[in-house]
Amino acid sequence: MNSVSRRTFLALAGAAGLSACAPKPHPASASASPASPATVAAPSPGSSPQALDLAKLRAALTGRLVLPGDAAYAVAAQPYNAALGPRQPAAIAQVASAKDVATCVTLAGGRGVPLAARSGGHSYAGWSTPDHGVVVDVGALNKIQVSGTTATVGSGARLIDVYAALAAAGRALPAGSCPTVGIAGSTLGGGIGVLSRAYGLTCDHVTSVRVVTADGELHNAGPNTDADLFWALRGGGGGNAGIVTEFTFSTVPAPAVTIFSLHFPAVRTARVLRAWSQWMAAAPNQLTALCGVTAAKVPTNRVTGTWTGPAAQLTPHLTALISAVGAAPDTRFTKTYGYLDAMKYFAGCSSKTVPACHPASVPGGTLGREAFRAASRMLDRPADDPTAERIVALMAQRSGMVLLFDSLRGAVAAPSATETAFPHRAAFASVQIYSGSASANPAVIAVQDALAPLVGRGAYVNYLNQDQSGWAQSYYGGNLDRLRTVVRHYDPSGIFAFPQSLLRA
Repeated sequence: MNSVSRRTFLALAGAAGLSACAPKPHPASASASPASPATVAAPSPGSSPQALDLAKLRAALTGRLVLPGDAAYAVAAQPYNAALGPRQPAAIAQVASAKDVATCVTLAGGRGVPLAARSGGHSYAGWSTPDHGVVVDVGALNKIQVSGTTATVGSGARLIDVYAALAAAGRALPAGSCPTVGIAGSTLGGGIGVLSRAYGLTCDHVTSVRVVTADGELHNAGPNTDADLFWALRGGGGGNAGIVTEFTFSTVPAPAVTIFSLHFPAVRTARVLRAWSQWMAAAPNQLTALCGVTAAKVPTNRVTGTWTGPAAQLTPHLTALISAVGAAPDTRFTKTYGYLDAMKYFAGCSSKTVPACHPASVPGGTLGREAFRAASRMLDRPADDPTAERIVALMAQRSGMVLLFDSLRGAVAAPSATETAFPHRAAFASVQIYSGSASANPAVIAVQDALAPLVGRGAYVNYLNQDQSGWAQSYYGGNLDRLRTVVRHYDPSGIFAFPQSLLRA
């Protein structure tokens, strides 16, 4: 992702039992791999089992190899999502360079164990911290350089640091809101965010990518070099074609951002959803908004978003939404922020310093882990009244669950569905089905299945769920065949295969 931080949204919505800040992307990592011993017992396709020599790998790295029994192992092995339970990787390579990444691929890949890269560790399915596998932790590759309109960003950088560095240079990049998410996974899956309609997806701003492929070679993929790989890395999902070490982005001038939030009476929730979707279908690109429907006996609602035009020009748009709902909001909030302060607001850490908007495991960080289950759909058309009523009915009599509709189109729809690997250019919104209960996955999948005839069968690869049926077509749409071809070309032996990888689609 990625719209308003779940920490901010759920606090405002008063959703009891829900997590504060669900991550946005598919694993916020440059790569991913299988998650369980049952999945990873067999060697990768086309490879022969070979002994994994951890002592040799440790000696070859400039960075650090953390093994079970080391003092740092317990923390290093933790995924962000506590619902995934304890993880037991065979080793965690905290790499210090692109050369270290290549060393990991060469010495650990294809030896019958999972090989997974991890940036922020926000994997929805735990595949960036596989049991019995080798984790390539790119967190130290976090250098950010801004020169003119261009930003060069290491794949281990977290979103809060990207925003802070860009803001200091008067620049901006549309991306997700959860501050501890790594830039890599978010970008590779597309990168939906609170400024998407104004400026597009994060992947739309990628101008080149440095990536280590399955043969251990470092490629500089761009429009004229490894162009097919460059295409796949912009929206085709993390973990499929290699381990990214660095991105180059085009940026935009940092805007003033007017944030708004409206909460209407619960009895109007279906009308709110319908009015919001019709409103967004006709909205100018400067307007990006999320509509949340929170489970309850009578489901509640909230519309939260951003406006990047002159602040005074937002009022008529909000007035039009209120008129369409047919009721005054119970609460209404608007405030104009600078770019960094707006990103901190959506990150749920407005009152914190940038260092404090980091995980508690990082010196100076204060943000904890969370437990959640989630899946997604894509809204392929504005909702009419019957559709909105049926969607809201799915949340009635439930608890601890929310539907989060993140508006798309605008600048997101400017490229064609095949210009990058992100296939959902015509979608009106992504729909995240989110629960703060670790045991809620069957309920989440049930709602996902029930939504399909109402909104469409598409799904956002950054909100993957290992129990989703028909996942390949849902994630990749019409780009599936081309993506398979590209990934098989660069990884013929399945070094980076994982349960929902393109090698198994």
